[in-house]
Amino acid sequence: MTSSFRPYIVGIGGTTKVESSAEKALKYALSLAAAQGADAELFDGPSIHLPMYAAESGERPADVRRLLGALRRAHGVIIATPCYHGSVSGLLKNALDYVEDMAQDPHPYFDGRAVGLIVCGSGWQSTAITLSALRSIVHALRGWPTPMGVAINTLNKTFDEQGAVIDEAAARQIGILMNQVVDFARMRCGQAEEIA
Repeated sequence: MTSSFRPYIVGIGGTTKVESSAEKALKYALSLAAAQGADAELFDGPSIHLPMYAAESGERPADVRRLLGALRRAHGVIIATPCYHGSVSGLLKNALDYVEDMAQDPHPYFDGRAVGLIVCGSGWQSTAITLSALRSIVHALRGWPTPMGVAINTLNKTFDEQGAVIDEAAARQIGILMNQVVDFARMRCGQAEEIA
């Protein structure tokens, strides 16, 4: 794979709260992807504040079409969510439900894509449970959750006032996660070129 290849990484946030911990972590992860030569696109809370998913509805709003178009082009995905009662936010779950529209694609759902997972919550129990739930969702969508999943305990000071990650452990873990997503995308696309 040539060094000129730029993986396209889609980040999906999971809360309507502006500058939430999950959004800050997601923005940081995408900045690391860009630093590694990837093209990154952010779908934060307001951009995934979509109508309730209805399988029987044939017409999709422009925001849904934009999200699905990005996911279809994506070489890798990052998902960040707050912990809501032991699982992902309803906002994020609804956005992921729309991935069902990709069921008949040549690469259905998240097939062939590494998916990095970040969860933020008040305490380690909630983050561990939510990370496990999110891994199960990604498996059901045929994605490859990266070995590194990041759990951020928001009881600890993780971000400064500008949103930069100041907790060394969180920064290191997000860096490992991002390396895994970008490296997998490059390896996968390189193999596809060799086969073609």
